[in-house]
Amino acid sequence: MAAAALGPAILRRIRLSPSPSSSQPFAAAAAAAASHPHALARWLSRPMSSHDAHLTREEVVDRVLDVLKSHPKVDPSKVNPDAHFEKDLGLDSLDTVEVVMAIEEEFKLEIPDREADKIDSLPLAIEYVSNHPMAA
Repeated sequence: MAAAALGPAILRRIRLSPSPSSSQPFAAAAAAAASHPHALARWLSRPMSSHDAHLTREEVVDRVLDVLKSHPKVDPSKVNPDAHFEKDLGLDSLDTVEVVMAIEEEFKLEIPDREADKIDSLPLAIEYVSNHPMAA
């Protein structure tokens, strides 16, 4: 069997149909790269994130403050960027876990337990989210 026929034969064997135009995107990309030699270098130098732009620190602060203000056991008037969850806001350890989970949900993150255990204040939460490359 010829090498060119091997690919479609394998695809038929695993019950996938080969697409005759499957090589066209690669040809188009190669043509574009040839016409713009620096385009590939610019594309490769982009930040390795699924997001076009990383959040600013101000956006992170505002959203983390909003998460805390919306927590049922928190007095919104006591929330400020320097507040400690237990000392300033009166949250216990279970409340702190709930807050960290709410922050994960707000920013579409998964914070490892080891890191989540360290987050006990707004400055630490803000710092963690600000430094996370996948925060949305």
